[in-house]
This record gives sequence, structure tokens and C-alpha cells, in this order.
Amino acid sequence: MDCIGTRTCPSSAQLSDTRRVKPTCGVEPGNDDKKILHLGKRLRRREFITLLGGTAATFPLAARAQQPERIRRIGILLPAAADNLDFQTRVAAFYQGLQQSGWTIGRNVRIDTRWATANAAEIRRQAAELAALAPDVILASGALTVGPLLQATRSVPIVFVLVTDPVGAGLVDSLARPGGKATGFMNFEYSISGKWLELLKQIAPSVTRVAVLRDATQGGGTSMFAAIQTAAPSLRAEVNPVNVRDAGEIERAIAAFARSSNGGLIVPAGAGTTLHRDLIVTLAARHKLPAVYSERFFVAAGGLVSYGPDFVDQFRRAAGYVDRILKGEKPADLPVQAPTKFELVINLKTAKALGLTVPQTLLATASEVIE
Repeated sequence: MDCIGTRTCPSSAQLSDTRRVKPTCGVEPGNDDKKILHLGKRLRRREFITLLGGTAATFPLAARAQQPERIRRIGILLPAAADNLDFQTRVAAFYQGLQQSGWTIGRNVRIDTRWATANAAEIRRQAAELAALAPDVILASGALTVGPLLQATRSVPIVFVLVTDPVGAGLVDSLARPGGKATGFMNFEYSISGKWLELLKQIAPSVTRVAVLRDATQGGGTSMFAAIQTAAPSLRAEVNPVNVRDAGEIERAIAAFARSSNGGLIVPAGAGTTLHRDLIVTLAARHKLPAVYSERFFVAAGGLVSYGPDFVDQFRRAAGYVDRILKGEKPADLPVQAPTKFELVINLKTAKALGLTVPQTLLATASEVIE
């Protein structure tokens, strides 16, 4: 397999061990510096010490004694609740990336964050509110947030992360030349979908039937299923789509699928699978179905194994694009980038419960093993 089981892609650095912290924004300047320092201290200590040294060198005391800098404004729109630990960690990485580029909250930048949850109506409302503030640039996570933002404003630049197919979704003209006010970072390339099936066969060789959970209303879900279907014959597996429109449909479909033997699951990224992640993990355990997931949080919740991009790294890289836009570059000239870091996470407790022995080759190269 190309990337499966590796800690990073060939040209990538080791994944950073960012702890889950809760970012803060929109507070008075005096408190902001303290809280950003607090965020940094809860990240990897060595990284943050290096970061502070770089910041101090960039902004000597003599420069601070000069006239106050212009304060720029950044908006953030997230399809999650404010207590979502995964997104807190990602936003903390974005903050860290900004500080590495010389931006300090309260001194030369202000950040307005909107935690819109995954509710479509709430996302539209928060997108309109954020656009009305006329920030210099907006960071948006997922196609669910980018679309409403583009409807709410045609003048504010948008940097997106975690978008599967920005061209297919109509967010950009092309990956190389976005052409409009939006650019950013894709969370998947469809080729990764075939690797999920390879990984499932490695960890559970007896699996011959695979249910692929997908949101049939989204082009990305359909395309990922097509990639899995293409890989299936060479791996001697039969794949079947399972729609994820609501919890009842998921439960009925997985129960029906599990009535026959030698079954397994593949759970790609998507709003539907994320919304019902606890249910999906519970059903996989109940019906003794080995499952491969696209994101770490499924495995942390009791899933068997996940393989996918490092989303924390995407938020950190997004800070670089925000910095470039604040310094005068246009989103239309910044190409949409594919993931460069990937992580393999294995839950040994779940493997034992399913009666599976994880190959040592996978354990040796896993980014994280949960015991």
C-alpha cells in the first residue's frame, strides 16, 4: 500500500502531538496574550519555546515602542459546538500557526469565532453574522460552511479546510487556479478510499463483504464509494452502499447487513457519519463488524482503526494562507492543496473484542495505538 501504516507521507514531517485545548477569541487585548500563551504551553513544550523565540526575534522591544500596529480581523466559522475537543485542538493549531507568522491577538489581529454546530440553518445564520462584521479574511471548516459564506459575502476572502471536492462543490474554478474569493485545503483525495479497503483486509483477512456508509446526497460520498468499488475485485471483496440519511436508516441497514457472515464496514468522512459517529461505533461493536474509519475520533470512541489526513496539520497550514492574504495576496492565486500528513490509529482493545490479531507491521508503523 502507498501510505497505509506510515506515520507521514514521504515528504512529511512527524505528526505533532497537540493536546486538546479550548481556544479563546474576542476578549480584551490584555487577556488575549495571556490566553494564547496558555494555549501554547499546553501544546508541545519544545515547539512552543521555539515559537516564542521566533516571535521575540521578529518583534523586538524597540518596534513595540513605536506607533500601534493596525489590527486586522479574522473570522472563523466551524460546524461544531464550542465544547468539541477535536475542533478546539485544531483551532489551537491555527492560533499557533498565526503566531509563528507574527500575528498576536490583541496587538495586531482580532479573531471572531462562530461555533455553528452541524445544523444547516444555524450555519447560515452564523455565516451571515460573520460576513456582516467585514473581516479581512475568514477561515471556514468543511463545505457546509463555505457555501453559506460565499452566499453571504462576495468580497471577503475565505480560506477553507476539510473540504473533500471543492471543484465539484462549486467552491473554486480549479485546484491550480481557484479563480474567486475562496481557496484552501482538501481533506481527502478519492484514491485514499481504496486504501481503506486494503487496510480492512489486512486487519481482518476473513472479510469478504463490506458495507460502505455514504451520504448519497453529496458528490464526495458517491465518488469515494466508486473508488472503493474499483479496488474491490483485486481484494476479493463485495462492497455495498449504506445510506446515512438518519439514525434509523443506519441502524436498520447495518443490522440487515450483519445477518450474513464475513462482513466489515468502511466509514468515510462526511457530515452524516460524523453526526452519527457514536451510533456507528456502537453498531459495529454490537454486530461484531471490523470497521475502518476516516478519522481518529471514531477510534477514540471505540472504533477499530482509522486512516486519514492529519486535520490538525491542515488548520496549522491554513494559518499560512491567512497570513499571505493579510499581507496582500489573493485567494484566486493560491492553489488548493492536498493533504501531506496522514495518521494511522489502532484500538487494540477493540481488536481483542473482535477476536482479531493486528499485524505487527501495522502496529510498528501506527501513529497511535490505543490500548
